[in-house]
Amino acid sequence: MDLFAVTSIWYFVLLILGLVFFPITKRFFHSFYDFGYPFAKTIGIILVSYSIYVLSTFRLLTFSQMSLYIILGVFTIINFKLFSKENLTKKNRVLFLIIEEVVFFCSLLFWTYIRSQEPSIRGLEKFMDFGFINSVIRGSYLPAQDIWLAGHSINYYYFGHITGGVLTKLSNIPSYITYNLILATLFALGITQSFSLVLNLIYVGLKNNFKLSLVGGILASFLVNFGGNLHTIYSFTKGYPNESPVPFWTLPAKFTLGQLLHIKTALDQLPVGYWYPNATRFIPYTIHEFPLYSYVVADLHGHVFDIPFVLLTLAVLLVILNQKKPISTHFNQFQLISTIALGFLTSIHFMTNAFDGPIYLLLSVVVLFFIFKVSSKFLISVAILVLSFVIFNIPFSINFEPFASSIGVNCAPSFLVEMKKFGPLLFEKGNCQKSPIWMMITLWGFFWFNFIFLAVKTWLYKDIKHRTSTTLSLILFAISTMIILASEFVYAKDIYPAHFRANTMFKLGYQAFIMMSIASAYTFVVFKHDFKKSFPLSLIYIILFVPLFFLVALYPTFAINSYYGGHNKALTMDGTDWILQKYPEYREIIEYLNTKVSGQPTILEAQGDSYTDFNVVSAYTGLPTIAGWAVHEWLWRGTYDVVGGIIPDVQMIYESENIQQVKELLKKYNVSYVIVGSNEKEKYKNLSVFKFEALGQPVFETSDHKGVIYKMALDRE
Repeated sequence: MDLFAVTSIWYFVLLILGLVFFPITKRFFHSFYDFGYPFAKTIGIILVSYSIYVLSTFRLLTFSQMSLYIILGVFTIINFKLFSKENLTKKNRVLFLIIEEVVFFCSLLFWTYIRSQEPSIRGLEKFMDFGFINSVIRGSYLPAQDIWLAGHSINYYYFGHITGGVLTKLSNIPSYITYNLILATLFALGITQSFSLVLNLIYVGLKNNFKLSLVGGILASFLVNFGGNLHTIYSFTKGYPNESPVPFWTLPAKFTLGQLLHIKTALDQLPVGYWYPNATRFIPYTIHEFPLYSYVVADLHGHVFDIPFVLLTLAVLLVILNQKKPISTHFNQFQLISTIALGFLTSIHFMTNAFDGPIYLLLSVVVLFFIFKVSSKFLISVAILVLSFVIFNIPFSINFEPFASSIGVNCAPSFLVEMKKFGPLLFEKGNCQKSPIWMMITLWGFFWFNFIFLAVKTWLYKDIKHRTSTTLSLILFAISTMIILASEFVYAKDIYPAHFRANTMFKLGYQAFIMMSIASAYTFVVFKHDFKKSFPLSLIYIILFVPLFFLVALYPTFAINSYYGGHNKALTMDGTDWILQKYPEYREIIEYLNTKVSGQPTILEAQGDSYTDFNVVSAYTGLPTIAGWAVHEWLWRGTYDVVGGIIPDVQMIYESENIQQVKELLKKYNVSYVIVGSNEKEKYKNLSVFKFEALGQPVFETSDHKGVIYKMALDRE
């Protein structure tokens, strides 16, 4: 399909969602300069997706395009009744909304172009994410079927993938194209929503200073979506072995002072020898990613889907904190609605990316405390928040079993190790990893620099003028620092032995990066605004900010260029092109199953290890296979036995020459189609196909005769 045509159709769907849900957005964000317009698309995506999620889970509506049109029609009527022209034309607001829409469109086109240089849905965990989306699209009802454990539903946090399925259904564009368009959409939403959030954070804090609000919004967009960390300082050194990081000041410099003075020459050489993923794997045995890295490597994980949802939650908290009347004096209707909305959003976070639920529950409780202080209204609001969170989670929780039930204590004392476990706390022998302070500063130093200066400024100069916005920014800094340090003391127990705290640090640090990016943009603008008032502190701040920001801003130069090359390739968003080059028979097999087979019958393909090209058919069709990526299923199910006990049966089916034995196994797993291609021939050296013809018939053979699909007829004698 033509790149411009599919992008235009996709954008039109997003535009319609934004326009339909603008009235309800405007009603809630009426205090925002832009009425929260950039959040309208996200609100629409969440409400439509959650509606079909609930209705499909309880078998009231099928997960179909028609059902989505019905839901969208109902919301259109509701929003039409809520529409009001009040203040819409004030101070050229409509023009500003159009500009924001243009920025969204340009951002969408920008990352669409970037992905068009390498659109392959392959590598890392793309098979998993793509398989989830395809399973959602194929199924008639939710919960979606697990593509790698036939007969079971997905036991993972996949609400974000449901939203991807919803947009794919609404646009009627093939999922192997929408996968990349979804990523571009998340980027564009991240750009416009972080801009709007900080624009309004500053507009209120600086008493309608529009120019500085624009500066802050642009800076926030950059930090959230393009920013890296101070690890780029290693690009000025000779570098270190990837697995053995050492302090940068101990390494020889890449440039002499004379070379550095020729800035252009130095910058041209910077990408050489610097490996951008090291900034996300710096502390040994841990992960500390951030949005740009996610956009670049293009895994559609829950933490990426949650970026626009997180920015929406922060905007809601800003609205609550910015109420003109002190809402601590009476628990009004707005407070009730906004608290329920927070409960709903934290539930969405949990269903999308588990760690984010508790993080934003905690943040919401802290903000409510600053509003109500210690009072009965505070307790009531927290009760409503938690109750809403629980209620909105019901459709998800009834079909989900948590796979992390213990909290490990990092570097537990020996007397606790002997105890092994106390309640949910786990004391594991040998699990002791501490992050060196210099490494922590390398990762988080830019943000902590802003935190310290904003706190000192607030204390020294009694920053009353910006009280609400400064309060929220300091809260974001404080909560972020707390959750970063939390992984130094505790970790969520999972299946990884040496990397036992990697996921904990990853998920907590990811949110800290977003929140502190927002707060840092605010900090810079406040210091610029109050330069004379807070002199000489402001001068020291600006002098230090420039080189630190320069290092943070260098990261996209390395990451984008390294992953996507010279940007001179043919433009395409087709994520299947790589299959045609490497496994042409699977391209044909996948196309046949996607066009000729309806529903979700069970298929059989070779079972392979995680992060490999095995199980490509199930991932690209959404059809469940008996057993897929074993380590992933181990993580999702909490035990290897669930999938480990099935793997020998898969081998038996492919290699056994005992027709009756194979027939019984095929019946046991209710297999409808058996795939034989290069993966199967590579995996099963004693592959025997005659029994498949005896138990069924070949319904499709690829043009190169390397791949065959056998349809089973197990009821015949």
